[in-house]
Amino acid sequence: MKFTHKGPILTTDIIIEYSQNEKEGIILVERKYFPLGLALPGGLAELGLTLEENAIKEAKEETNLEIRIENPEHPLCVHSSPKRDPRGHLVSTTFIAQGTGNLKGGDDAKKANLYSIEEIEKLLGNGSFAFKDHERAIKEYLEYRGYLK
Repeated sequence: MKFTHKGPILTTDIIIEYSQNEKEGIILVERKYFPLGLALPGGLAELGLTLEENAIKEAKEETNLEIRIENPEHPLCVHSSPKRDPRGHLVSTTFIAQGTGNLKGGDDAKKANLYSIEEIEKLLGNGSFAFKDHERAIKEYLEYRGYLK
């Protein structure tokens, strides 16, 4: 039996911990397409891939990095607000990963940059993010890692 259910679209997003030239932090991408702004690397889940495989593929396409997902069976968070994305109802599953390699923006990412935790904290609440739930996921990450109390 084939499903005919019309429901939300699933996405995978990745908080990539990375260090470069003695700077440590996480990767954000500057989106090339609407909605514009900063975002976590990620994208629509593709048929035939697990969420973890999709996250690895999206990270490679948008950042050129190889990633190792910290806890594939337990994502950091899942956000499902119907208004998370102006293009439609998308459900975001966010993983934490460690990245290695040469950072370079690609695919949907106009640029990919390393942001220190201090730089990330300054971005929170100033309207820089393309998706509100990416900002929310970053706050959850900062709390999880003990940066925010």
